[in-house]
Amino acid sequence: MKQLIHSVNLKIRSITIILLVMGLSSPGQAEIVSLESSNIDDVLNNAGVALVNFYADWCRFSQMLHPIFEEASNIVREEFPDTKQVVFARVDCDQHSDIAQRYRITKYPTLKLFRNGMMMKREYRGQRSVTAIADFIRQQQVDPVKEVHSLEEITSVDRSRRNIIGFFETKDSNNYHTFEKVANILRDDCTFLAAIGEVSASERFSGDNVIYKPMGESAPDMVYLGSLTNFDLSYAWTQDKCVPLVREITFENGEELTEEGLPFLILFHIKEDTESLEKFQHEVARQLISEKGSINFLHADCDKFRHPLLHIQKTPADCPVIAIDSFRHMYVFPDFKDLSVPAKLRQFVLDLHSGKLHREFHHGPDPTDSTPGQEEKEVASSPPESSFQKLAPSETRYTILRRDRDEL
Repeated sequence: MKQLIHSVNLKIRSITIILLVMGLSSPGQAEIVSLESSNIDDVLNNAGVALVNFYADWCRFSQMLHPIFEEASNIVREEFPDTKQVVFARVDCDQHSDIAQRYRITKYPTLKLFRNGMMMKREYRGQRSVTAIADFIRQQQVDPVKEVHSLEEITSVDRSRRNIIGFFETKDSNNYHTFEKVANILRDDCTFLAAIGEVSASERFSGDNVIYKPMGESAPDMVYLGSLTNFDLSYAWTQDKCVPLVREITFENGEELTEEGLPFLILFHIKEDTESLEKFQHEVARQLISEKGSINFLHADCDKFRHPLLHIQKTPADCPVIAIDSFRHMYVFPDFKDLSVPAKLRQFVLDLHSGKLHREFHHGPDPTDSTPGQEEKEVASSPPESSFQKLAPSETRYTILRRDRDEL
């Protein structure tokens, strides 16, 4: 009897070991890379595309996403076996709060897309299903560069979009590889086209080159004059052309813009009032180009965004209106007519960064000539009633955007 039991146990152990070995060696096994400070840069910089799940263990929705994310990884790995072509990764935001702060993660789970180490502005917002996530990754693998077969195709490009066009002797060159890398990152902002070989010969009289065709039929082409193999220069030039300094905020992109984590400097204007928009764009470029990485420059349709205006006690009849949305409060630029006063708009933004706008929001104007201790005494006293209409604690920007949209 003992021998029989021993024999059965040996068989069970043998079967268990075989199953474990099969499981470990089976193709398509989930390979979710856990990111931490010691490996995150190396993993992301060496991945063509990386989808990163920022999660918290205590979050029920994070727990629900884990098996879906792993199964999607299995499917994608079977189709794209190169581990550097596509990476699925995750970050435990409780354990690695420094990483969560670095990428401005404020909700869980958040799925962020990275290309060659650079985080894309648009996070994944599709269905949290295996099929939807796998389809999303497949879309990211589509070549962002459309090859043209005649110069006539270039003259007839859609001028309602921004177009970057490269002329190359061959695809097997550092020039083209850099162009393709830039196109991968900025594929959502520009249309990228390339003429290769004999087709491009007449445009390559001094070698490979890249041009930008702006929006508008009469807008002249611009030529890239930097090194075609220098990624940083190529990317900076292309981003400057593809991503306008002043962008329009809409119901569709409002959440995406918020997730960039930068406060908003917004011009509210009547849609037909292009003159005010042009003035705003000119002054932003003239006064605030150095602040590009610290604040988002936006313009919005007064009629569509009535509720944000109401919160600063304005209506479409008051437009054009300039305001800063710090995500905590909204601050109004005193008078649109002062827009072109030298450094006036710049000082408005600097007052945001220094905390002056927030301080005056709660305590009234700063004293201009106070004796020692006077400022502290005024701050400690009851603050005057603000001229700004504050948001209710439960009323976020998203609820305002949704309400405005629903009332249209």
